[in-house]
Amino acid sequence: MKSNFRLPGPTAVPPQVYDAMQREMVPHRGAEFVAFYRSMLERLQRIHKTESDVLVWPGSGSAGWEIAITNFLSPGDETVALVAGEFGDRFALVAGKLGVVAHRVELPWGSAFHPEILATALGAHPGAKAVCLTHNETSTGVTHPIGELAAVARERGMLTFVDGVSSVAGIPVDFDGWDIDYMMSGSQKAWMCPPGVTIAAIGPRAWDAYERSTFPKFFWDAGPMREMSAQGITPTTPPVSLDYALDTAAQMIEAEGLEHVFARHADLGAQTRAGIEALGLELVAEPGFESNTVTAVQMPDGLSAKLAAQRLLDEHGVTVATGQSHLADRIIRIGHMGWVDSEDMDNCLAAVKAVLG
Repeated sequence: MKSNFRLPGPTAVPPQVYDAMQREMVPHRGAEFVAFYRSMLERLQRIHKTESDVLVWPGSGSAGWEIAITNFLSPGDETVALVAGEFGDRFALVAGKLGVVAHRVELPWGSAFHPEILATALGAHPGAKAVCLTHNETSTGVTHPIGELAAVARERGMLTFVDGVSSVAGIPVDFDGWDIDYMMSGSQKAWMCPPGVTIAAIGPRAWDAYERSTFPKFFWDAGPMREMSAQGITPTTPPVSLDYALDTAAQMIEAEGLEHVFARHADLGAQTRAGIEALGLELVAEPGFESNTVTAVQMPDGLSAKLAAQRLLDEHGVTVATGQSHLADRIIRIGHMGWVDSEDMDNCLAAVKAVLG
């Protein structure tokens, strides 16, 4: 039986995916694994809508930020980092810690970045080589218009690094059509897998920049990973069981149909928002930019989000997340991505009504 596990990550894992993880080990340099791995990477390319490389590392989604910075920039380079939530903030933080100058463009949490905001920021920092973007801000339930933002960056010849951790496989992504240079995600969100795999799509301009990068790198070095992935192997031992899980989940996504997956998530997002607003509660996200994978809900004045989340769990068996940073006790966040349907959300909303209504 599916539990009402409504975290915005890690998300519920389908039994088929768990079953895949029970497969026997095989030599990770052997013919069987080579054939499997090549097939998996091709499947991931289709889901990203790209003919460019899609590479897979052991790690959490957070590794994707470091992969971007160390492979395609050099110490002292400048970036523009758009920050309107916890994960935009972390992308900028990682860049700074690694020795890259991150010019932060900050908006109140819950706001969406519009193209004209980015255009103004890039005009103020003409020396920047890349823009750090967050497609779906998991901390606020906002989906930023990445296609439009990427077009602004492209007009100025800047690389686009996109955090797609809570968007890829749940919200429409068109890596080639949007002309993105780098986009990463993590297995624990809409991919319907346990945590532990970082997935990164890398375009031609990023590979050109890789040749100029002077950062020292080893484990996150994209060059050897690209070269060996083309042969169906990896530079270091891969997480074989998690790769089996990811491939099975990707097969489920393709069997459902990518456009159907996106439509299902859109329906779930609309259902959740309507249920929340029917209770007289307010959303955190700017209207028109609400996420279809996670909904952030403001608590009424004087009500603790942590207490509400605990009551949802204790009294109804529903697991949600609270906020982060200054919103830690002010909001709850409800995940509706991956292995989830409308009945799951009905149960979740009924529990929210019982506790908060």
